[in-house]
Formats: sequence, C-alpha cells, structure tokens
Amino acid sequence: MDAVRVALLREVLAGTEWLGATRRFAGELRGRVVPHGGGLLLVGTAAYEPWHLAAHLVDEAAWSGTPELAPTLVRHGARPCDPAHLSVGPGKLAAARRGETLLVVAPDEPDADLLERVHDARRAGAAVLALGAAGGGLAALAHETLPVPRGAELDLDTVQHLVSAAAGENAGPLPRGRRGFRDRLSRLADHLTAAPPTAW
Repeated sequence: MDAVRVALLREVLAGTEWLGATRRFAGELRGRVVPHGGGLLLVGTAAYEPWHLAAHLVDEAAWSGTPELAPTLVRHGARPCDPAHLSVGPGKLAAARRGETLLVVAPDEPDADLLERVHDARRAGAAVLALGAAGGGLAALAHETLPVPRGAELDLDTVQHLVSAAAGENAGPLPRGRRGFRDRLSRLADHLTAAPPTAW
C-alpha cells in the first residue's frame, strides 16, 4: 500500500479509534527498537507468516532513515537452503535477549509451542508486542497489544499497513529542506483529498 492509499485510508478512518490505536502501537514499537539500535524479530504463526509487514517495515526503515525498524523475519518453515533473509527459524526466538523486541502477528491464538517460545524470550528480557489475536495467552505475555478481532471494521492486513506507515512517520521530522519524495507525496495526497474550501 503506497503513501496515497494510506492517506486515503486515514481520511476514511478519521474519527475512529483505529488511527490513534495504530499510531500508539507504532510508537511503542519504534520506542522499543530505536534506542537499542534494532533487534526487531518479527514472527507469525505456522499458518500465517507476516511477509507483507516485514517488507513494509523494511521500506519504512529506508524511507524514514530509521534502519532499526527493519525486522528479522522468523519463519516456522525456514530451511538452510533459503536465501539468508528467509532462512531464520524459530530457534532465533530462543536466542532473544534484553534489548531485543519480538513482534508477534497472529490472526488467531498461537499454538502452545509458539507461546512457550514467546514466554522464554520475554523471560530472557526481550520486549513482546502482539498484533492480531485478541485476548488469550499471547495477550497475557505481551507488553503491548493491538487486538484485531475477526469481523472488526479493518482486517489484519490493513492494520499492518497503518502500523508500518505510522512507525516510519513517527521517526521524527527530517531537517528543514530535506523532505523526501514519500513525504511530499503524502502531503500531496492529503491536499488532494481535503474538502474544498467553503465559498463565502
């Protein structure tokens, strides 16, 4: 989802709880990874891998000048023959330590094996953020949650777009005169979607 579509989506969602909730969650994510110089581990469930969120966070990291937002995607079915960025398996969670952040994206409550790995990572000092499943064991383990119940106004993929975009925007303003193409595009989209001025 590009900057224009995100701007249009935000226009549609104005006045709902989603904008504030996704920005708060993104701010929590950014606040955990930036001071530690990165260490973001992104994991889904065996049935749902958050490929798109990983790609969008990599893009946001580059566009915002905040490389700490680029995650390591932890895959349940990773194989040694996969490319390096796709070959990180669940064993990486066992190595998680203080200063690292584990972002778990799960449309439904994870299985007992993943919950145990998340619990171990938290006990070792990693921060745990959960996106998706509402309530249950994952929510109890997480330091911060953004529930996206099935049947909500927005689906999990859309919420992930809003979170990743907000994480990059919340990186702070660029020095004056150094606005990037994405910032200019976003401002143009806001201008084009604004209500016309009222004639007196």
